[in-house]
Amino acid sequence: MAVNLIELESGPAPTATLIVLHGLGADGNDFVPVCRALDLDAVGPVRFVLPDAPERPVTRNGGYIMRAWFDVFAPGSGIDDEAGIRASQQIVEALIARETARGMPASRIVLMGFSQGCAMALVAGLRQTERLAGIAGLSGYLPLAGKTAAERSVANRDVPVFLAHGLNDSVVDIDRALAARAVLDDLSVSYDWHTYDMDHEVSPDEIADLNRWLLRVLA
Repeated sequence: MAVNLIELESGPAPTATLIVLHGLGADGNDFVPVCRALDLDAVGPVRFVLPDAPERPVTRNGGYIMRAWFDVFAPGSGIDDEAGIRASQQIVEALIARETARGMPASRIVLMGFSQGCAMALVAGLRQTERLAGIAGLSGYLPLAGKTAAERSVANRDVPVFLAHGLNDSVVDIDRALAARAVLDDLSVSYDWHTYDMDHEVSPDEIADLNRWLLRVLA
């Protein structure tokens, strides 16, 4: 696979995989500390797969080339880079297929993402044709919202979802997370919703809540 990635394993012969998608301008290293902070020993060894997004010019940032799962346009434009999103969806699907080829059942795989990575986790996870263990979205939103109902996978109709957002997020306004939540409501998708007194970041309380959710969905 032509994707740079980092792999961590909490022990030999992992029994679950967490695929973690970073945010705009970051890379796979960004969430290594969060993965190391998680205590999932109760469900057995876990493999963490942290891929790098492709490098591309980002319109919102003046065309500057950076790692991005898709292009981002002017705030409030309401335009999604569908071509970029679809291409990155294929990357995520290939990462899942890579895990299943190594013997990890899709039902033991959690897709997780932060910000733009959250957007991709929701897009790819809700459309994944094999049932996943769960989808975790941090400080993000749901692009292609209007196409989700028609494209959602029957296999992941009732997939557990963890959504978390900062009340003071200055990058992805919480209204966008609430809009994603409304789509899940319309689709009757069950989710855990958490808010924190923080900006566009990850907090210790959030990691603790995520840890509890992961232990539940991977039990």
